[in-house]
Amino acid sequence: MAIPVPTRFSGASRPGLGASAPLALIAIALCGCSINLGSLSPSAAEREEPAQLTSSSNIASLTETIKNNPNDPQAYNMRGSVLAQAGKTDEALADFNKAISLDANYGQAFANRGLIYRKTKRLDQAIADYDRALALDANYAPGWLGRGMVYKARKQDAEALEDFNKAISLRPDNAEAYYNRGLLYQGEKQHQFAIDDFTSANGLVPQQAEPLLGRALSYLALDKAKEAAADLDEAVQVDPQNGQAWITRGLAYERLGDKTKAAGSYGRAINLRPKDEAAQTGFARVGGKPGQSYDTF
Repeated sequence: MAIPVPTRFSGASRPGLGASAPLALIAIALCGCSINLGSLSPSAAEREEPAQLTSSSNIASLTETIKNNPNDPQAYNMRGSVLAQAGKTDEALADFNKAISLDANYGQAFANRGLIYRKTKRLDQAIADYDRALALDANYAPGWLGRGMVYKARKQDAEALEDFNKAISLRPDNAEAYYNRGLLYQGEKQHQFAIDDFTSANGLVPQQAEPLLGRALSYLALDKAKEAAADLDEAVQVDPQNGQAWITRGLAYERLGDKTKAAGSYGRAINLRPKDEAAQTGFARVGGKPGQSYDTF
């Protein structure tokens, strides 16, 4: 498939970046990623909720349930979970607060509120809520995963690793825990461990680009460009709008000596992210010409 490349770049480009420099830029960007599995869920498993569960009609139905049962903490926790999935953070927080006020031993509500605090960067409050949830139920896997994510955000990698290990031991089907543990291993240059974890995450959620992208980065770090390219071929088909995957694919094919596919991949990234320096410098490095079309597959 051929794609057109813009005739002009929106941002300034700099020549002279070596092959390792784009990889460093990509790795920095990747560290902020996480799989969107929907960490707020009415059930114990952190997974993505079907769109209909966050619909206005479902929220209205839960509101009616609360109207009929105003002292039911589970009803507030359920509605809070759905509101959070719908992006209504303040309303969700109010519902979790209410659930906890009705039942001070409601561990899942503490964990759900902890996630709200984590997503709104109130990390001390998030830790306190996850601590409370785990004190109430030490076998609650989403609590370990959630607290591990907070530790990771605070750069407390040893604590994060311990919590991800616990989450995985309790729920071996938890893709998000494997993925985030893989990122920790990758950050420590323990790339084979990272590859193993990204492989586990990919097996559990095969329609997600992030584990494939993460594994590809570790393959590149181990000079396994062929394996990286295979992962990135799949990643960009799963998520064609993922500019980071296209940049990393460009680097993989550049290392394989396929400048046409490399230019096409960098060019697609430029179309998606016109000011991305790694895409621009990669495109120039492989001899890409603005305005020319390149095959991506």
